[in-house]
Amino acid sequence: MACPELSASDVNVACAPRYRLSPTFEQEVGLLEHCAQARFVWNLAVEQHSWWRPERGAAPGYVEQARQLTEARAQFAWLRAGSVTVQQQALRDFAQAMRNFFGGTHRRPTWRKASRHEGFRQVAVKPEHIQRLNRRWGRVWVSKVGWVRFRWTRAVPNAVKSYRITRDRADRWHVAFAVVPTPIPAPGNNKVVGVDRGVVVSAALSTGELLSVPGLTPGEKQRLGRVRRALARRKRGSNRRGRAKRAIRGMTLSAKGTVDNPGRGVRQKAGLNRGILANGWGMLVARLEHKAPGRVEKVKAAYTSQQCSACGHIAPENRKSQAVFQCVACGFACHADVNAAKNIAAGRAVTARGALQPLGRAANREPQLAALAL
Repeated sequence: MACPELSASDVNVACAPRYRLSPTFEQEVGLLEHCAQARFVWNLAVEQHSWWRPERGAAPGYVEQARQLTEARAQFAWLRAGSVTVQQQALRDFAQAMRNFFGGTHRRPTWRKASRHEGFRQVAVKPEHIQRLNRRWGRVWVSKVGWVRFRWTRAVPNAVKSYRITRDRADRWHVAFAVVPTPIPAPGNNKVVGVDRGVVVSAALSTGELLSVPGLTPGEKQRLGRVRRALARRKRGSNRRGRAKRAIRGMTLSAKGTVDNPGRGVRQKAGLNRGILANGWGMLVARLEHKAPGRVEKVKAAYTSQQCSACGHIAPENRKSQAVFQCVACGFACHADVNAAKNIAAGRAVTARGALQPLGRAANREPQLAALAL
Protein backbone atom coordinates (compact mmCIF):
# COMPACT_ATOMS: atom_id res chain seq x y z
CA MET A 1 0.00 0.00 0.00
CA ALA A 2 1.45 3.34 -1.05
CA CYS A 3 0.29 6.69 0.26
CA PRO A 4 1.51 10.28 0.50
CA GLU A 5 4.05 11.10 3.14
CA LEU A 6 2.47 10.71 6.60
CA SER A 7 3.94 10.79 10.07
CA ALA A 8 3.26 8.15 12.71
CA SER A 9 0.92 10.49 14.58
CA ASP A 10 -1.24 10.97 11.48
CA VAL A 11 -2.39 7.35 11.66
CA ASN A 12 -4.04 7.89 15.06
CA VAL A 13 -7.46 8.89 13.77
CA ALA A 14 -10.43 9.44 16.04
CA CYS A 15 -13.33 8.21 13.93
CA ALA A 16 -15.68 6.24 16.16
CA PRO A 17 -14.32 5.61 19.67
CA ARG A 18 -16.41 2.99 21.45
CA TYR A 19 -17.35 3.06 25.14
CA ARG A 20 -19.08 0.52 27.36
CA LEU A 21 -22.65 1.48 28.27
CA SER A 22 -24.16 0.63 31.64
CA PRO A 23 -27.96 0.98 31.31
CA THR A 24 -30.43 0.13 34.04
CA PHE A 25 -33.05 -2.56 33.47
CA GLU A 26 -35.68 0.01 32.52
CA GLN A 27 -33.26 1.78 30.18
CA GLU A 28 -32.28 -1.52 28.56
CA VAL A 29 -35.94 -2.13 27.71
CA GLY A 30 -36.07 1.25 25.96
CA LEU A 31 -32.82 0.59 24.11
CA LEU A 32 -34.12 -2.78 22.90
CA GLU A 33 -37.26 -1.08 21.61
CA HIS A 34 -35.13 1.33 19.60
CA CYS A 35 -33.12 -1.61 18.23
CA ALA A 36 -36.28 -3.54 17.31
CA GLN A 37 -37.83 -0.57 15.51
CA ALA A 38 -34.62 0.23 13.61
CA ARG A 39 -34.34 -3.43 12.60
CA PHE A 40 -38.03 -3.52 11.58
CA VAL A 41 -37.65 -0.47 9.33
CA TRP A 42 -34.43 -1.83 7.82
CA ASN A 43 -36.02 -5.21 7.06
CA LEU A 44 -39.03 -3.52 5.46
CA ALA A 45 -36.66 -1.63 3.16
CA VAL A 46 -34.83 -4.86 2.30
CA GLU A 47 -38.12 -6.62 1.51
CA GLN A 48 -39.34 -3.69 -0.55
CA HIS A 49 -36.21 -3.70 -2.73
CA SER A 50 -36.25 -7.49 -3.05
CA TRP A 51 -39.62 -7.28 -4.86
CA TRP A 52 -38.48 -4.51 -7.18
CA ARG A 53 -37.81 -5.26 -10.85
CA PRO A 54 -36.10 -3.14 -13.54
CA GLU A 55 -39.30 -2.89 -15.58
CA ARG A 56 -40.98 -1.13 -12.67
CA GLY A 57 -38.62 1.81 -12.87
CA ALA A 58 -36.30 3.09 -10.20
CA ALA A 59 -36.60 1.57 -6.72
CA PRO A 60 -37.79 3.95 -3.98
CA GLY A 61 -34.96 5.93 -2.42
CA TYR A 62 -34.64 7.47 1.00
CA VAL A 63 -37.04 10.39 0.33
CA GLU A 64 -39.84 8.12 -0.84
CA GLN A 65 -39.25 5.63 1.96
CA ALA A 66 -39.23 8.43 4.54
CA ARG A 67 -42.64 9.57 3.24
CA GLN A 68 -43.93 6.01 3.53
CA LEU A 69 -42.55 5.85 7.08
CA THR A 70 -44.53 8.97 7.98
CA GLU A 71 -47.71 7.31 6.71
CA ALA A 72 -46.94 4.13 8.66
CA ARG A 73 -46.33 6.07 11.88
CA ALA A 74 -49.70 7.78 11.47
CA GLN A 75 -51.40 4.41 11.08
CA PHE A 76 -49.63 2.32 13.75
CA ALA A 77 -49.47 3.63 17.32
CA TRP A 78 -46.63 1.29 18.38
CA LEU A 79 -44.43 2.64 15.61
CA ARG A 80 -45.45 6.22 16.36
CA ALA A 81 -44.45 5.72 20.00
CA GLY A 82 -40.85 5.14 18.95
CA SER A 83 -38.21 7.67 17.99
CA VAL A 84 -38.69 9.02 14.48
CA THR A 85 -35.00 9.88 14.34
CA VAL A 86 -33.95 6.30 15.03
CA GLN A 87 -36.32 5.00 12.36
CA GLN A 88 -35.25 7.57 9.77
CA GLN A 89 -31.59 6.84 10.38
CA ALA A 90 -32.24 3.16 9.72
CA LEU A 91 -33.52 4.19 6.29
CA ARG A 92 -30.50 6.41 5.75
CA ASP A 93 -28.20 3.53 6.68
CA PHE A 94 -30.03 1.32 4.18
CA ALA A 95 -29.73 3.94 1.46
CA GLN A 96 -25.99 4.18 2.10
CA ALA A 97 -25.71 0.38 2.06
CA MET A 98 -27.38 0.30 -1.34
CA ARG A 99 -25.00 2.96 -2.67
CA ASN A 100 -22.09 0.87 -1.42
CA PHE A 101 -23.57 -2.19 -3.14
CA PHE A 102 -24.00 -0.48 -6.49
CA GLY A 103 -20.55 1.05 -6.09
CA GLY A 104 -19.08 -2.44 -5.89
CA THR A 105 -17.47 -2.00 -2.47
CA HIS A 106 -19.96 -4.01 -0.37
CA ARG A 107 -22.41 -6.85 -0.71
CA ARG A 108 -26.13 -6.30 -1.07
CA PRO A 109 -27.75 -5.46 2.29
CA THR A 110 -29.64 -8.39 3.82
CA TRP A 111 -32.00 -9.08 6.69
CA ARG A 112 -31.11 -8.10 10.21
CA LYS A 113 -31.88 -10.67 12.90
CA ALA A 114 -32.90 -10.22 16.51
CA SER A 115 -30.19 -10.89 19.13
CA ARG A 116 -27.59 -10.72 16.34
CA HIS A 117 -28.01 -7.24 14.84
CA GLU A 118 -28.96 -5.05 17.77
CA GLY A 119 -28.22 -1.37 17.33
CA PHE A 120 -29.42 2.03 16.22
CA ARG A 121 -28.00 5.43 15.31
CA GLN A 122 -28.80 8.83 16.78
CA VAL A 123 -28.01 12.13 15.07
CA ALA A 124 -28.30 15.83 15.91
CA VAL A 125 -26.19 15.28 19.02
CA LYS A 126 -25.39 18.50 20.88
CA PRO A 127 -22.43 19.11 23.23
CA GLU A 128 -24.73 19.12 26.26
CA HIS A 129 -25.95 15.61 25.34
CA ILE A 130 -22.62 14.15 26.52
CA GLN A 131 -21.54 14.91 30.08
CA ARG A 132 -18.72 13.70 32.28
CA LEU A 133 -19.70 12.69 35.81
CA ASN A 134 -16.32 11.82 37.32
CA ARG A 135 -12.98 10.31 36.39
CA ARG A 136 -14.46 6.96 35.34
CA TRP A 137 -18.03 7.66 34.32
CA GLY A 138 -19.96 9.82 31.91
CA ARG A 139 -23.49 9.90 30.59
CA VAL A 140 -25.15 10.33 27.21
CA TRP A 141 -28.70 11.46 26.44
CA VAL A 142 -30.77 8.93 24.49
CA SER A 143 -34.13 9.97 23.09
CA LYS A 144 -37.10 8.43 24.98
CA VAL A 145 -34.67 6.64 27.31
CA GLY A 146 -32.96 9.43 29.22
CA TRP A 147 -29.43 9.71 30.57
CA VAL A 148 -27.47 6.47 30.20
CA ARG A 149 -24.14 6.05 31.97
CA PHE A 150 -21.01 4.86 30.16
CA ARG A 151 -17.43 4.14 31.16
CA TRP A 152 -15.18 7.13 30.47
CA THR A 153 -12.17 5.07 29.38
CA ARG A 154 -10.76 7.75 27.06
CA ALA A 155 -11.41 11.35 26.16
CA VAL A 156 -14.57 11.87 24.12
CA PRO A 157 -13.73 13.65 20.84
CA ASN A 158 -14.97 17.15 20.25
CA ALA A 159 -17.65 18.02 17.69
CA VAL A 160 -19.59 14.76 18.07
CA LYS A 161 -22.61 14.96 15.76
CA SER A 162 -23.93 11.40 16.02
CA TYR A 163 -23.46 8.14 17.86
CA ARG A 164 -24.39 4.50 17.43
CA ILE A 165 -25.52 2.25 20.28
CA THR A 166 -25.09 -1.51 19.84
CA ARG A 167 -25.47 -4.69 21.87
CA ASP A 168 -23.13 -7.59 21.17
CA ARG A 169 -23.93 -11.29 21.45
CA ALA A 170 -22.66 -11.34 25.02
CA ASP A 171 -25.42 -8.84 25.93
CA ARG A 172 -22.97 -5.97 26.41
CA TRP A 173 -23.99 -2.47 25.36
CA HIS A 174 -21.63 0.01 23.71
CA VAL A 175 -21.84 3.52 22.36
CA ALA A 176 -19.60 4.75 19.54
CA PHE A 177 -19.29 8.51 19.01
CA ALA A 178 -18.80 9.30 15.33
CA VAL A 179 -16.35 12.03 14.39
CA VAL A 180 -15.36 13.09 10.89
CA PRO A 181 -11.54 13.18 10.83
CA THR A 182 -9.86 16.28 9.49
CA PRO A 183 -8.18 15.51 6.14
CA ILE A 184 -4.44 15.97 6.00
CA PRO A 185 -3.45 18.48 3.31
CA ALA A 186 -1.15 17.16 0.64
CA PRO A 187 2.48 17.96 1.48
CA GLY A 188 3.13 19.11 -2.09
CA ASN A 189 6.57 17.47 -2.28
CA ASN A 190 5.54 14.58 -4.58
CA LYS A 191 6.98 12.05 -2.13
CA VAL A 192 5.39 8.63 -1.67
CA VAL A 193 5.63 6.46 1.43
CA GLY A 194 5.20 2.69 1.16
CA VAL A 195 3.46 0.86 4.01
CA ASP A 196 4.06 -2.87 4.50
CA ARG A 197 1.50 -4.43 6.85
CA GLY A 198 2.63 -7.33 8.98
CA VAL A 199 2.01 -9.30 12.15
CA VAL A 200 5.22 -8.88 14.14
CA VAL A 201 5.57 -5.30 12.88
CA SER A 202 2.10 -3.84 12.33
CA ALA A 203 3.21 -1.28 9.74
CA ALA A 204 6.69 -0.75 8.31
CA LEU A 205 7.23 2.50 6.40
CA SER A 206 9.66 2.98 3.56
CA THR A 207 11.11 5.87 5.58
CA GLY A 208 12.42 3.34 8.11
CA GLU A 209 9.77 3.72 10.81
CA LEU A 210 8.39 0.57 12.42
CA LEU A 211 4.93 0.87 13.99
CA SER A 212 3.41 -1.81 16.21
CA VAL A 213 -0.02 -2.19 17.75
CA PRO A 214 0.19 -2.82 21.51
CA GLY A 215 -0.65 -6.37 22.51
CA LEU A 216 -2.78 -7.58 25.37
CA THR A 217 -2.17 -6.00 28.74
CA PRO A 218 -1.53 -8.27 31.74
CA GLY A 219 -5.09 -7.67 32.88
CA GLU A 220 -6.50 -8.56 29.47
CA LYS A 221 -4.42 -11.74 29.39
CA GLN A 222 -5.80 -12.73 32.78
CA ARG A 223 -9.35 -12.07 31.62
CA LEU A 224 -8.79 -14.13 28.47
CA GLY A 225 -7.56 -17.00 30.65
CA ARG A 226 -10.61 -16.76 32.86
CA VAL A 227 -12.94 -16.78 29.87
CA ARG A 228 -11.24 -19.85 28.43
CA ARG A 229 -11.47 -21.70 31.74
CA ALA A 230 -15.13 -20.73 32.03
CA LEU A 231 -15.74 -22.05 28.53
CA ALA A 232 -14.21 -25.39 29.46
CA ARG A 233 -16.62 -25.73 32.41
CA ARG A 234 -19.77 -24.88 30.46
CA LYS A 235 -22.14 -27.59 29.31
CA ARG A 236 -22.22 -28.10 25.57
CA GLY A 237 -25.28 -26.61 23.94
CA SER A 238 -26.12 -24.35 26.88
CA ASN A 239 -26.73 -20.61 26.64
CA ARG A 240 -23.92 -19.93 29.11
CA ARG A 241 -21.47 -21.81 26.89
CA GLY A 242 -22.68 -19.77 23.94
CA ARG A 243 -21.96 -16.52 25.78
CA ALA A 244 -18.51 -17.78 26.78
CA LYS A 245 -17.73 -18.69 23.17
CA ARG A 246 -18.81 -15.27 21.98
CA ALA A 247 -16.46 -13.68 24.53
CA ILE A 248 -13.46 -15.20 22.66
CA ARG A 249 -14.97 -14.79 19.19
CA GLY A 250 -11.93 -12.71 18.18
CA MET A 251 -10.09 -15.84 17.12
CA THR A 252 -10.71 -16.21 13.40
CA LEU A 253 -11.65 -19.66 12.17
CA SER A 254 -10.11 -20.43 8.80
CA ALA A 255 -8.17 -23.03 6.82
CA LYS A 256 -10.02 -25.95 8.44
CA GLY A 257 -11.53 -27.07 5.19
CA THR A 258 -13.95 -30.00 5.09
CA VAL A 259 -13.85 -33.73 5.76
CA ASP A 260 -13.34 -34.45 2.07
CA ASN A 261 -10.93 -31.58 1.55
CA PRO A 262 -9.14 -30.87 4.84
CA GLY A 263 -7.12 -27.72 5.19
CA ARG A 264 -3.37 -27.49 5.55
CA GLY A 265 -1.47 -25.64 8.24
CA VAL A 266 -4.62 -25.05 10.25
CA ARG A 267 -2.89 -24.13 13.50
CA GLN A 268 -0.41 -21.84 11.75
CA LYS A 269 -3.17 -20.17 9.73
CA ALA A 270 -5.29 -19.62 12.83
CA GLY A 271 -2.34 -17.94 14.55
CA LEU A 272 -1.75 -15.76 11.49
CA ASN A 273 -5.41 -14.75 11.41
CA ARG A 274 -5.32 -13.77 15.06
CA GLY A 275 -2.28 -11.64 14.37
CA ILE A 276 -3.93 -9.97 11.38
CA LEU A 277 -7.01 -9.15 13.43
CA ALA A 278 -4.94 -7.83 16.31
CA ASN A 279 -2.98 -5.52 14.02
CA GLY A 280 -6.11 -4.17 12.31
CA TRP A 281 -4.96 -4.30 8.68
CA GLY A 282 -8.30 -3.28 7.25
CA MET A 283 -8.80 -0.50 9.79
CA LEU A 284 -5.36 0.92 8.97
CA VAL A 285 -6.32 1.24 5.29
CA ALA A 286 -9.69 2.76 6.16
CA ARG A 287 -8.13 5.35 8.45
CA LEU A 288 -5.49 6.31 5.88
CA GLU A 289 -8.17 6.76 3.22
CA HIS A 290 -10.14 8.94 5.65
CA LYS A 291 -7.16 11.15 6.39
CA ALA A 292 -5.82 11.30 2.83
CA PRO A 293 -8.82 10.81 0.52
CA GLY A 294 -7.88 9.99 -3.03
CA ARG A 295 -4.17 9.75 -2.24
CA VAL A 296 -3.89 6.13 -1.06
CA GLU A 297 -3.00 3.45 -3.60
CA LYS A 298 -3.17 -0.26 -2.85
CA VAL A 299 -0.20 -2.15 -4.29
CA LYS A 300 0.03 -5.94 -4.54
CA ALA A 301 2.75 -7.09 -2.20
CA ALA A 302 3.74 -10.23 -4.12
CA TYR A 303 7.48 -10.89 -3.89
CA THR A 304 8.19 -7.48 -2.37
CA SER A 305 9.75 -9.24 0.63
CA GLN A 306 12.15 -11.17 -1.65
CA GLN A 307 13.10 -8.32 -3.95
CA CYS A 308 16.05 -6.06 -3.24
CA SER A 309 14.98 -2.41 -3.13
CA ALA A 310 18.52 -1.36 -4.15
CA CYS A 311 19.27 -3.48 -7.23
CA GLY A 312 15.94 -5.22 -7.92
CA HIS A 313 17.28 -8.78 -7.65
CA ILE A 314 14.59 -11.29 -6.58
CA ALA A 315 15.48 -14.45 -4.71
CA PRO A 316 14.00 -16.31 -1.72
CA GLU A 317 17.51 -16.39 -0.23
CA ASN A 318 17.41 -12.60 0.17
CA ARG A 319 15.05 -12.98 3.12
CA LYS A 320 17.36 -14.31 5.81
CA SER A 321 14.74 -14.26 8.57
CA GLN A 322 11.57 -12.49 9.57
CA ALA A 323 13.44 -9.27 10.28
CA VAL A 324 16.68 -9.53 8.27
CA PHE A 325 17.00 -8.84 4.54
CA GLN A 326 20.34 -9.13 2.74
CA CYS A 327 20.60 -9.24 -1.03
CA VAL A 328 22.69 -12.13 -2.31
CA ALA A 329 23.54 -10.13 -5.45
CA CYS A 330 24.63 -6.69 -4.23
CA GLY A 331 24.91 -7.22 -0.47
CA PHE A 332 22.35 -4.54 0.46
CA ALA A 333 20.97 -5.18 3.95
CA CYS A 334 18.16 -3.63 6.02
CA HIS A 335 15.06 -4.58 7.95
CA ALA A 336 13.01 -6.98 5.82
CA ASP A 337 9.73 -5.12 6.31
CA VAL A 338 11.33 -1.76 5.50
CA ASN A 339 12.77 -3.26 2.31
CA ALA A 340 9.29 -4.47 1.32
CA ALA A 341 7.84 -1.03 2.07
CA LYS A 342 10.45 0.57 -0.21
CA ASN A 343 9.45 -1.77 -3.02
CA ILE A 344 5.80 -0.92 -2.45
CA ALA A 345 6.57 2.81 -2.53
CA ALA A 346 8.33 2.30 -5.86
CA GLY A 347 5.39 0.32 -7.25
CA ARG A 348 7.49 -2.79 -7.70
CA ALA A 349 4.74 -5.43 -7.58
CA VAL A 350 5.39 -8.56 -9.62
CA THR A 351 3.65 -11.92 -9.91
CA ALA A 352 4.70 -15.34 -11.08
CA ARG A 353 3.24 -16.38 -14.42
CA GLY A 354 2.12 -19.89 -15.31
CA ALA A 355 1.83 -21.62 -18.64
CA LEU A 356 0.25 -24.89 -19.66
CA GLN A 357 2.84 -27.56 -20.36
CA PRO A 358 2.44 -30.65 -22.61
CA LEU A 359 1.70 -32.82 -19.58
CA GLY A 360 -0.96 -30.43 -18.34
CA ARG A 361 1.16 -28.87 -15.63
CA ALA A 362 1.81 -25.19 -15.08
CA ALA A 363 5.37 -24.03 -14.53
CA ASN A 364 6.03 -20.68 -12.87
CA ARG A 365 8.89 -18.68 -14.28
CA GLU A 366 11.09 -16.45 -12.17
CA PRO A 367 9.27 -13.14 -11.61
CA GLN A 368 10.86 -10.14 -13.25
CA LEU A 369 11.09 -6.52 -12.15
CA ALA A 370 7.97 -4.65 -13.17
CA ALA A 371 7.89 -1.09 -14.39
CA LEU A 372 7.66 1.53 -11.70
CA ALA A 373 4.09 2.54 -10.90
CA LEU A 374 3.90 6.33 -10.75
